[in-house]
Amino acid sequence: MLITGRKGRLLPSFKAEKDERKMNSNLLVTGCVFGVLLAAQTAPHFEVDPSWPKPLPEGWITGQLGGVCTDSHDHVVVVNRRDITAEEAETSQQAPPIIMFDVAGNLVASWGDPNVVPHSIHGCAFDPENNVWVGGNDDGIIQKYSHDGKLLTQIGTRGVFDTVDGTSKGAAKNSGHESFFNPAGIAVDSANGDIYVADGYGNRRVVVFDKTGKFMRQWGRQASEEETRSGASAVFSRVVHCIALGNDGLVYVCDRQGDRVQVFDKAGNFRRNVWIRTGTPNLPDPRGTAWWVAFSRDPQQRYMYVMNGRNETVHILDHESGKILGSFGRPGHQIGNFIHGHTLAVDSRGNIYVAETDWGRRVQRFTPTR
Repeated sequence: MLITGRKGRLLPSFKAEKDERKMNSNLLVTGCVFGVLLAAQTAPHFEVDPSWPKPLPEGWITGQLGGVCTDSHDHVVVVNRRDITAEEAETSQQAPPIIMFDVAGNLVASWGDPNVVPHSIHGCAFDPENNVWVGGNDDGIIQKYSHDGKLLTQIGTRGVFDTVDGTSKGAAKNSGHESFFNPAGIAVDSANGDIYVADGYGNRRVVVFDKTGKFMRQWGRQASEEETRSGASAVFSRVVHCIALGNDGLVYVCDRQGDRVQVFDKAGNFRRNVWIRTGTPNLPDPRGTAWWVAFSRDPQQRYMYVMNGRNETVHILDHESGKILGSFGRPGHQIGNFIHGHTLAVDSRGNIYVAETDWGRRVQRFTPTR
């Protein structure tokens, strides 16, 4: 506290102490500013790579790209909904449902029978054996494919939903042991092969299977408006849009319209919320901010990346605190912009891949610059 005499002048007996405090205060402020700058500098920065991927084969055209994932060799898979327009079909041919690139952007594989893969294919994930799992947000199944495209496993029956009447129009049961209601995301535990599913667009749950496909447990239900506002645990506002497993042994689940990532242990016990509150006005049909989650590849996974499809932005968060350190991207059709930025993935080199739905219909790579 500054002490002054009646005329506002510093009392002589306190002048030396005041000067010392001022010097210390300046040092403290300088140190704080330096600390803030240092913290800002440690957050990675990214630039779009306009050369990736290479052009697709002559005549190929993709529809909405419902997911992107990377394997241990930095192959990149995108899942293609093939929903091209009639005009596009007159002059082009539909690209396959599952497309794989190498790290240089070359096409190395593609596969998928449109009559077999999940309808409105959504999300993908690799397991420790580099098999790729896919789901669909207009279907009741998830599937596992080998690295060369052989269908290995399917949980559920295509076209049969976890609803009271088994159809996509029925009321959600939120309880199926062998079926889903429009599953959105999948993660596989590298330790034991357990399969975690964000189920999804119809149901409001996380469901876990062992590596053989046997049901193990589930958690989650529909949230009330008050529960959404208060951040109540294990309830979801609307779409349970993504799921990821961290090196910390925790499960990260996108409560998309709840504007948060809910964090659980593997048994389903709630740990914390990571809020993605960016000041977006509440719309009559809000798209939400927490669309997809991935982590930096250092052992501590220091950074968490969140795709915010409402603001067309990728947020860079401090993993431990959940604070947003930086962001990149904005709405638009140009390179580095997003139209319905939907899902993201990270490779071993730290590159971030973003797949776009709606009229974006592309995958872009962003490389770390520092």
